[in-house]
Amino acid sequence: MTDTFAVPHIPRINEPAPEVTAKSTHGMIKLSDYTAKGKWIMLFSHPADFTPVCTTEFVEFARLTPEFEKRNVQLVGNSIDSVYSHIAWVRNIEEKFSVKIKFPLIADLDQKVARAFGMVHEAVSDTATVRAVFFIDPKNTIRALLYYPMSLGRNTDELLRVVDALQTADANSCATPANWHVGDAVIVPAPATQADAEKRAGGAPGMEVTEWYLSKRKL
Repeated sequence: MTDTFAVPHIPRINEPAPEVTAKSTHGMIKLSDYTAKGKWIMLFSHPADFTPVCTTEFVEFARLTPEFEKRNVQLVGNSIDSVYSHIAWVRNIEEKFSVKIKFPLIADLDQKVARAFGMVHEAVSDTATVRAVFFIDPKNTIRALLYYPMSLGRNTDELLRVVDALQTADANSCATPANWHVGDAVIVPAPATQADAEKRAGGAPGMEVTEWYLSKRKL
C-alpha cells in the first residue's frame, strides 16, 4: 500500500503573508509589526539547531545582516526547536565563528508558523522544516518564495540579489533579466499594442532594443 502525505498549504506570490505571533530569541514577535514600520521581511526556516549545514547558513546570514539592514530587510529565522535550544546554538555559533546573530529565531514547537507557511513537507520529515525562504514586502504581501532540500545550503548572496531585484522593480516599474545584479540594465515593459510595438522596433531613446518585446535600459 502506497503511503500518502498531506499536501502542505503554501502561501503563494502576491498573497497576504499569514499572521504570525510567536515566541523567539528576542521575546514575543509579530511579523506584521515589522511591515507596519515599513520593513521588508525575509522569513526563513531551517531543519534543526546544532546541525552542520544550518550552522554554515547562519554564519552567512550573520555576515550579511548589515547588507540586509541597508535594504530595510528584517531577517527572521524559524524551526521547531525550543527557545533554549536556539539560544544555546546561537551562542555556540557566535563563540566558534566570531559572528553576531542579531535577528530573532522563532521557537516553533507547535509548528503553527511552519504549517501556516508550508515549511513542513511530510515526504521529507513529519516534523523538521525544510529550507524555505519567504520575502514579504511592507504591504505584508509575499513577493517571492524559495525551497531547498535539507542537504542543500542556501546561497545567501542570491537571497540578497532577490531583495535587490524586487526593490528595484518596485521603484522603477521594470523587470530584471537573468543573472541581474545592481548596476546592470533592467528590462523595460513590452509594448501593449501593435502600434507601440512598431515604434519600439524602430528604436527608442535611452533604450537597448533587441526586439520589440525585449528592451533594456540603464537606471
